Amino acid sequence: MKFKGAIFDLDGTLLDSMPFWENLGYEYLKGKGYNPPGNVNEILKTMSLAQSARYFRKEFSIQENEDEIIKEVLALIETHYRTKITLKESVTPFLNSLYAKNIRMCIATATDYSLAEAALKRLRIDKFFDFILTCSEAEVGKDNPDFFLTALKLLKTSKQETIVFEDALYAIKSAKAAGLHVAAVYDKSADEEQEEIKSIADIYLISFEDWGL
Repeated sequence: MKFKGAIFDLDGTLLDSMPFWENLGYEYLKGKGYNPPGNVNEILKTMSLAQSARYFRKEFSIQENEDEIIKEVLALIETHYRTKITLKESVTPFLNSLYAKNIRMCIATATDYSLAEAALKRLRIDKFFDFILTCSEAEVGKDNPDFFLTALKLLKTSKQETIVFEDALYAIKSAKAAGLHVAAVYDKSADEEQEEIKSIADIYLISFEDWGL
C-alpha cells in the first residue's frame, strides 16, 4: 500500500505505556500507605479519573477531595512520561523509514499534550511529527470518527492516501468509520480483543518489524 500520510496513536502503539496506566491505582494507593486488594487495577479499569477518585475516598477513607486526588494521580503518571516510559519495539527505525519517504506524520492521542510532547522529545522521535492532536484540543473523544477527521484535515492528506496506526479496538472502529485505512498494532492491554481487531483492521502488526511482510 502506498500512502502519503500517517496518523499515529501514542499509548500502546508507539509508547509501551499501558502497563503504567494499568498499575496507576495500585501505585497511588501504595504511595499513600495503603495495602490495596490484588484486583484493584481490574476494579479501576473501566472507571474515569473522577470515578476512581470517588472510589478511593469511599473505600480507603482518603481525606483529600476528588480534585486533589486526581491531581496527585496525574502527577504520578507525569513522572513516568518524563522519565520512564519507553518506545515499543522497532518504532524509531520504522519512523525513520517513513520520514525518509517524505510521509507526513502526526500524533493523535487522548493523552495530555504536555505529557505527549515530553515523552516524544525525551525519546527523540518528536522530529518525525508535524503536530500532536489531543482529544482535549479536538473537543471530541477517540470513540468519535470526527476526531480522526480532524487529524486528517490538519495533516492535509487525502483519506485514500492516509493510514491510522492504533492499538485500541474502540479507536480502530472510529478510524474505520471515518473512512480511513487502519493498521492495528498489537498491545498486551488489548489481548482479549485481538480477534475482533484483526477482523476490522486493514493491516495487523505484532510489531513494526512486520510492516511490509
